[in-house]
Amino acid sequence: MTLTEELRVADAGGRKQGWRGWTALVVLMLPVLLVSVDNTVLSFALPEIARDLSPSSAEQLWIIDAYPLVLAGLLVTMGSLGDRFGRRRLLLVGATGFAAVSALAAFAPTAGLLIAARAGMGVFGAMLMPSTLSLLRSIFTDRDQRRLAIAVWASMFSAGSALGPIVGGILLEHFAWGSVFLMAVPVLIPLLVLAPFLVPESRDPKPGRIDPLSIVLSMATMVPIVYAIKEFAVHGAGVLPLVLVVVGLGFGWLFVRRQLRSSTPMLDMRLFAIGSFTGALLVNLLSVVALVGFLYFVTQHLQLIIGMSPLQAGLALVPGLALMIIAGLGVVPISRRVSARIVVPTALALSVAGYLVIAFSTDAAALGTLIAAFALLGLGIGAAETVSNELVLASAPPAKAGAASAVSETAYELGAVLGTAVLGGILTALYRSGIHLPDSVPAEAAEAARETLAGAVNVAETLPADVGAEVLSAAAHAFDSGVTVTSLIGAGLVVCAAVVAAATLERSRTSRVDH
Repeated sequence: MTLTEELRVADAGGRKQGWRGWTALVVLMLPVLLVSVDNTVLSFALPEIARDLSPSSAEQLWIIDAYPLVLAGLLVTMGSLGDRFGRRRLLLVGATGFAAVSALAAFAPTAGLLIAARAGMGVFGAMLMPSTLSLLRSIFTDRDQRRLAIAVWASMFSAGSALGPIVGGILLEHFAWGSVFLMAVPVLIPLLVLAPFLVPESRDPKPGRIDPLSIVLSMATMVPIVYAIKEFAVHGAGVLPLVLVVVGLGFGWLFVRRQLRSSTPMLDMRLFAIGSFTGALLVNLLSVVALVGFLYFVTQHLQLIIGMSPLQAGLALVPGLALMIIAGLGVVPISRRVSARIVVPTALALSVAGYLVIAFSTDAAALGTLIAAFALLGLGIGAAETVSNELVLASAPPAKAGAASAVSETAYELGAVLGTAVLGGILTALYRSGIHLPDSVPAEAAEAARETLAGAVNVAETLPADVGAEVLSAAAHAFDSGVTVTSLIGAGLVVCAAVVAAATLERSRTSRVDH
């Protein structure tokens, strides 16, 4: 039986869910909400972490990226293990471990230990996200219900992003930065209590054998490539990034070859022959790169240049994040009637406009400009992510939901890494080359000020008032000049996503495999 025939058979028997299915959805949204809140809170906590732990610019990027890097490397493996051993079981193991390691991260005394804790969170986080999305595929077999459920799933990411700055801002106003990691404990306890009663177990009825070599090859593919991107972004072109890319691509070739030759592959490579599946993955990847890259520089600008508190900065972004939620839910009835290759590019055009507002505004540093730009970005990405995530799941038979969900989540987390590593790295490089400090600044202090914007703010506080003001002005000018260039690059990435969507996504409702 071909993959398309499997999909037709699977969706033909779809039945509508009652109250139990929708209650299970609420429970499954808890880890989604947590991961989303955690990502946003960390962005807002970064200035406080930088002041307390004094990380280098590379360590500052790693504090953000250690979690999604490990997560991206393990998602395919964990998705396949969920298909074999049970998606609900893997979800509960991941929730327990994530809560425990988050508590350790809250009390990390050094940047190195915080990075290690973030990596540990990535291991258990890799068990959470594919499980939630794949369980939705097995619970909601009716496609219209599933489309709405996935819209809720995607919107919860946005809701967490909207809630994160507010909750995080309140925590950071009254407690140390470690409090943002402790949130995992009260959020995950209800999941551990309720999931065994409300969420049905599901697995692949004919799972393949565990393939340790494929697990190693998948990690050996992802980690070197992402690390190479980070090295290039922080240190520029060199031999090491090139070698790492070659190594990663080599292991990737071996991984693909092994999957194609295996009768029971860890990842069914036939999925990538479906245009809507591959196109939706690329849309997810590029959209998240643009979103995370925007958040990376806007959160620093609000707190370190404008001087807003974490809570004030969080509230400033709430309108855009709220619009992201509204767009994610509002696109559901539209996507039932209009082709995805029209809906997604149209939505992404709004996100392009958001980046261009920053790039070409004569007053790009103004608070109102930033709010308007993020609102446009949120509208576009909120709608595009809902449609693309639903297409990924609709393209896979239920038995392979874990693997398909894992690939989707890999694209999402890789996009988070690239958003910080590429756009954040380019911004850091432009900041370093563009900052011109007064000659009266001591050499050691000047070096710290050139490392990061937070470093410049810390240095300015130790200098005489007039010299400190000059340092702040120079740092703000260099940072915002870099933001202009970075915004144009971000706009280009979103344009690429729109082109991919127009070229690969389904032409019309009648072309879908479930009809």
